[in-house]
Amino acid sequence: MEPEKKAVVVTGFGPFGEHAVNASWVAVQELEKMGLGEGVDLHIYEVPVEYQTVQRLIPALWKKHCPELLVHVGVSGMATTVTLEKCGHNVGYRGLDNCLFCPGSHCCVDGGPECIDSIIDMDAVCERVTASGLDVAVTISKDAGRYLCDFTYYTSLYQSRGRSAFVHVPPLGKPYTAEQLGRALQSIIEEMLDVLEQTGEKINGRHEH
Repeated sequence: MEPEKKAVVVTGFGPFGEHAVNASWVAVQELEKMGLGEGVDLHIYEVPVEYQTVQRLIPALWKKHCPELLVHVGVSGMATTVTLEKCGHNVGYRGLDNCLFCPGSHCCVDGGPECIDSIIDMDAVCERVTASGLDVAVTISKDAGRYLCDFTYYTSLYQSRGRSAFVHVPPLGKPYTAEQLGRALQSIIEEMLDVLEQTGEKINGRHEH
């Protein structure tokens, strides 16, 4: 019998503000062309820049696919590297979305912890991807920006108990092409899955002794 494939869900965002073409969704579509290898069932989704849609959609994706990992990709107009976000934040959401809406409480989850870390060791992923000789610079961040990116990340981390990741990409051509960003996502997500597997082995190993 063939081993069961791992489900991996990757999301990018739709247009907003000055980003009529959102580099995150373009990069995710490039990733889909490349795939994540035979053992992975890749599902991609474009997420509208709308708080209320995010609150409905993210739990629905977890429920539908029960993924090994859910990776959200967003664009940052200030970024010049591909950035791995370590954590999501619960409060401080005052920017209006595409529907001119923002949460009345300015937070993701009423009563939720202020910050949730991904269980993925982003430093390890960054070091591995950099060592692989990828032609894209990869860095680490602890602040996903208190807008839809951070809101989505926190919502997903809360839902998955930390089994999510967020990657910020720069706008297209500043300096990377769509293909370079797609290849960077492929390399990053493969390393994330590897790190997750090793983390799981360590946890299981501890339980046995």
